[in-house]
Amino acid sequence: MRSPWLNKLSVILGPRPPVSWLFLCVVSLLALITVFGSSSSSSFDSVTSTWVPENYKNYRRLKKQAAIDYFELRTLSSGASRQRELGFCGKERENYVPCYNVTANLLSGFKDGEEFDRHCEVVGQGKWCLIRPPKDYKTPLQWPAGRDVIWSGNVKITKDQFLSSGSMTKRMMLLEENQIAFQSDAGLTFDGVKDYSRQIAEMMGLGSDSEFLQAGVRTVLDIGCGFGSFGAHLVSIKLMALCIAGYEATGSQVQLALERGLPAMIGNFITRQLPYPSFSFDMVHCAQCGIPWDKKEGMLLIEVDRLLKPGGYFVLTSPKSKSHGSATGTKIRNMLTPLEQFPEKICWSLIAQQDETFIWQKTADSQCYSSRKQNDVPLCKGHDASYYQALSPCIIGPSSKRWIPIQNRSSSSELSSAELALHGVSPEDFFEDLQGWKLALKNYWSLLTPLIFSDHPKRPGAEDPLPPFNMVRNVMDMNAHYGGLNAAFLEEKKSVWVMNVVPVTSRNMLPLILDRGFSGVLHDWCEPFPTYPRTYDMLHANGLLSHLSSERCSLMDLFVEMDRILRPEGWVVLYDKLGAIELARAHATQIRWGARVIDIQNGSDQRLLICQKPFLTK
Repeated sequence: MRSPWLNKLSVILGPRPPVSWLFLCVVSLLALITVFGSSSSSSFDSVTSTWVPENYKNYRRLKKQAAIDYFELRTLSSGASRQRELGFCGKERENYVPCYNVTANLLSGFKDGEEFDRHCEVVGQGKWCLIRPPKDYKTPLQWPAGRDVIWSGNVKITKDQFLSSGSMTKRMMLLEENQIAFQSDAGLTFDGVKDYSRQIAEMMGLGSDSEFLQAGVRTVLDIGCGFGSFGAHLVSIKLMALCIAGYEATGSQVQLALERGLPAMIGNFITRQLPYPSFSFDMVHCAQCGIPWDKKEGMLLIEVDRLLKPGGYFVLTSPKSKSHGSATGTKIRNMLTPLEQFPEKICWSLIAQQDETFIWQKTADSQCYSSRKQNDVPLCKGHDASYYQALSPCIIGPSSKRWIPIQNRSSSSELSSAELALHGVSPEDFFEDLQGWKLALKNYWSLLTPLIFSDHPKRPGAEDPLPPFNMVRNVMDMNAHYGGLNAAFLEEKKSVWVMNVVPVTSRNMLPLILDRGFSGVLHDWCEPFPTYPRTYDMLHANGLLSHLSSERCSLMDLFVEMDRILRPEGWVVLYDKLGAIELARAHATQIRWGARVIDIQNGSDQRLLICQKPFLTK
């Protein structure tokens, strides 16, 4: 005998319900179990907590929930949208850098060196694809050990290229099995970096290179930095040294420096200004950098003058010539002869020369510019535009409000009220920004810690991972504002350096960031960033997505570019309005990132999106 419930059901549906209806019932029942079984209060992927001014409460519970929710969401998103995921690029794009296609540049009519420069206007809109790591790619070693030892499979330099390179390369690098080892600061220096640094300090009248900071030298632009050994030494003595070098298809200086965890980016001294404002660096260094300083009527030296702060130093080391009669020796003398005359025309003075090293100092005396001769380089008039503009034939004089000698500047990242006023920033706003970022950094780390522990179990023989030492060496802040995130990292004594990027369409706070002694650059996020693939451990952006929504660029282009420059197992932290974050999460799913949205303020339309790029090889 059937139950009364089944009798009623048969009256409604007939004696034999359709199979499709039964299937629909089963699917609906499973859906109800999924919805009611989730642990969310208002939405599946929402964690409510206080953002500012309090730190997260119920810390342990939130850590556990963050880890569980994150991986649940990654599993669901990978299953639900597999058909929408982007495919992989071909093997030929493993080290692809957009905007540096010499062949395309030549076909577009660029010549006389311009074909080697950056030309994003030549880049065609191709099909979106994800750049996969090389077959032998491995997660970089923990920092600071990774500063001196890198995996050879992570960079585009082969054993044959290494063996065929010059003696300087062999002294700087030791190729062993699948690793490239650089000399350690604690041991002997094969290329004499420590002695060279001490020599420069003594030529400047200092006792040792530990006194660079006392002399006002905090930031150094290292042109043609080789494999980063000089920059690595400067970083070890608390200076911010940024390496720039031209694009190279193989054996790139910039790629090797970044793989070591050192600040670097692609930049050329050819026909256009570098993307930094005037008075950006305390020292510009060139050791055998290959720049023809005697060419272009001195405009390359004028660009160095633009980048140098008053009282700053230009250090030039030319290679030794074995014979005064050799072609090399003649070439060097031909280059140095105009360098002995031209600096006086831009108010530089040669303060020291020892062997092949010359040091000039830019004047800190404004009177030099008022007592100039008729054939001296003229002073500039008008606005200082510095985003890949043509090289300028004029110099910027003391009429600029930022014309302050390096010896008179603050020696810390905390600028004085007078210095803040030069940038149109109030001390109250500056202090509030720093306090907000200190709390934000703690919140980021409280959420990232369980994810790192969950996703990266302890490897054999490794210590328990402690962020940021295991996974994060460098961070790109894609919308840096005042550089507050960078300052928060320093306050928390995190061993992380930050590339502070200021979008060209936003308020230009890069001069303030550089005056704090940080690294930074102007950039248009509608274009690719001048770096190699897999060079950053974390990308961060606050408000960038909403800012770009009114621009001409495609958000999907941006995310594909972010995936290119982010290393496998790297992190993305985005803070923005709810609509922008939801769209960003959809894009993150398409490029195969694990993504999780966090509600950090009750009743606010702001959300935090945390993503991780998986380690995918095929």
